[in-house]
Amino acid sequence: MKKIALLTIITAALALSSYAADTKLEGTATCAKCDLGIAEKCQAAVVVKTADGKTETYLSDGNDKAKALHKEICKGGKEATVEGTVGEKDGKKTITITNYAIK
Repeated sequence: MKKIALLTIITAALALSSYAADTKLEGTATCAKCDLGIAEKCQAAVVVKTADGKTETYLSDGNDKAKALHKEICKGGKEATVEGTVGEKDGKKTITITNYAIK
């Protein structure tokens, strides 16, 4: 019985640690291919300024929200607030967009 309870606690702790809350990025939403020239195919990207004045670029994962945002910003970036789960893939910062608002 103790083993089952301990296993349940460990499983719950692992599940909570893998849960990632949405991050809000504020910056310029633009096309990674057409505007930035850093991708082979069109996809939304968010360029943000860090506290030390440098820029960071987040490439969107190809979900429905990212495709909708891309339609609004291809061929011309717009200031936006983008929310989602931030990660890294192939050494590049990524965001799985859950919500966005063009300013």
